Amino acid sequence: MAVSATLHCLTGCAIGEVLGLIIGTAFGLSNGITTLIAIALAFVFGFGLSTLPLIKTGMRFGAALSIVVAADTLSITTMEIVDNAVMYAIPGAMHATLIDPLFWISMPIALIVAFFAALPVNKYLLSKNKGHALTMEALGGHNHHH
Repeated sequence: MAVSATLHCLTGCAIGEVLGLIIGTAFGLSNGITTLIAIALAFVFGFGLSTLPLIKTGMRFGAALSIVVAADTLSITTMEIVDNAVMYAIPGAMHATLIDPLFWISMPIALIVAFFAALPVNKYLLSKNKGHALTMEALGGHNHHH
């Protein structure tokens, strides 16, 4: 459960970061601005991927989003901090462009580290019935009310 929740966020983060870097590179923006765009998009896609299944159950977008924001913010935030820290830590990774092999080597490393950083966060949230448990509950997967 925690793994699937973490992978979910990771997918969104990865899509957001790659898109952010494409935008940043295309417009020749600075690293700082590119990182901000990437993080913003990571949240958009991270939340988006988690919100979709709720909307499919007929929930209103606003209601679905509020659950997902409560559930995924900590996880995505952890992931982004770690992921970007790793990218900054790898020499040259922040200056690597999308055609640079270093980017494609450092990105998965950063995401793997981020995955393991966010996993305990998700496990902890699940143990407290927060995090992805909120999303699952909203999906009606675990209904304890008789």
